[in-house]
Amino acid sequence: MSHINRSQIDRVAELARLSLSDEEADRLSIELDSFLGYVETLNELNTEGIVPTSHPIPLSTPMRDDLPEPPIDPELAIRNAPESAGSAFVVPKVIDSESL
Repeated sequence: MSHINRSQIDRVAELARLSLSDEEADRLSIELDSFLGYVETLNELNTEGIVPTSHPIPLSTPMRDDLPEPPIDPELAIRNAPESAGSAFVVPKVIDSESL
């Protein structure tokens, strides 16, 4: 069975920007070991001849013709906007500088 060690837990927590206590890291290690053990058990199953599926029930995707529609009138589009300039929406600036 694969064993998840503390350094792997710490690395994943760092990548996910999580702050884990020692107790949480220990519990997570045990839970992930249990999960990987279950996956190893599933890998022992003979799946030869089994067709992979993404959903157990066949679903049909409704299709329609992709036909162009006339555009919405710009005046109608901005009618309820709190603030507009011509035919555009005015929104607050969210980036302080151009250099990122």
